[in-house]
Amino acid sequence: MITAFQLANMIFTGVDALGKVPESIKMQGLKKPLIVTDKGVVKVGLVKKVTDVLESEGIAYAVYDETVPNPNERNAEDSFSLYQKEGCDCLIGLGGGSSMDAAKACGILATSGAPIESYRGMGLLKAPLPFYIAIPTTAGTGSESTCAAIITNTRDDHPWKMVILDGRLLPNVAVIDPMLMVGLPPAITASTGMDAMTHAVEAYLSIGAMEYTNALALGAIELIFQYLGRAVGNGNDMEAREKMAYAQTMAGIAFSNAGLGLVHSMAHPLSAFYHFAHGFANAVCLPTVLDYNKVVCREKMAKIARLSGMTELGNNPEDAGVEAIQRLNDLVGIPRTITQVATMMGTTVDTKDIEPMSKDALNEVSTVTTPRVPNLQDVVGLYNRCW
Repeated sequence: MITAFQLANMIFTGVDALGKVPESIKMQGLKKPLIVTDKGVVKVGLVKKVTDVLESEGIAYAVYDETVPNPNERNAEDSFSLYQKEGCDCLIGLGGGSSMDAAKACGILATSGAPIESYRGMGLLKAPLPFYIAIPTTAGTGSESTCAAIITNTRDDHPWKMVILDGRLLPNVAVIDPMLMVGLPPAITASTGMDAMTHAVEAYLSIGAMEYTNALALGAIELIFQYLGRAVGNGNDMEAREKMAYAQTMAGIAFSNAGLGLVHSMAHPLSAFYHFAHGFANAVCLPTVLDYNKVVCREKMAKIARLSGMTELGNNPEDAGVEAIQRLNDLVGIPRTITQVATMMGTTVDTKDIEPMSKDALNEVSTVTTPRVPNLQDVVGLYNRCW
């Protein structure tokens, strides 16, 4: 069987990797990036760190900072308008997955044209993005190493997430500097860290998994078990921050090539309907979906348990894998139910939405590679178990 494997052209990882940004722009003969970010990243001073590096090398720039959590088509359109107005010739996505996905969406409009909705699916872009540098400020989404962009469509009867998959969405350069993640609040560290864990686990269990992706996924799983608790407990633990930075990128490369699964398919409607942070939506669904999947991936679930440090797996080792993930969720403060996540985020949920969310989940591209094929009744039941 022939396999295909792809990743960003260049990945810089480590303390002070940010200094590689001006060099990367100048080597391409480019003049002015648009920095796509959000107001939270501006507020904590991370945008200034990037602009200071650019200014030190005489590089002009423009900043779009209106990205919202779970970015929508308006973010794509408004950032592209600014890109044109300012005469920009390249892109920097700076922030979590939302900002990096918004930057990708801006790039799609710049080279493939509107509307953004027409690119939902696989391989539908008309051209590569403008030169694109991805700079994550959290250790979770892996967007700096994936060929995916997730954009919320708010124009239909109910909001839903458009998954855009295309190899041309991979960044030209990814800059992963753990110094940009120091001091990230514990709750965000936990949710983004469990997002990375979900990427790694689903890539490992995916029917699209291969030796390359298994190695990266297992490596990421082991790192996250070892270092996420430390990063949550002490945001200034540089070793933990750096290891989590590696883990998220490894997990991102793994799932970008192997695909994901039903956890993501269920998490996306939760974010679309209720504006859940993607990491929390993934984390709260992960143990329940793994319990559903375990019957078809017993050995892999046992491997996950061993990577957590468990040695006594009992007569049903697949159960130990589910338990290991639930223990990590509990350790880093992830709520156990959807209702508890909603309370934490100051919103409400309604069981009447379970059926339309289940239908959306079945139509998600991630469902294609999930290891156990679900039907509508299965997904409804899983949402109810998570509720």
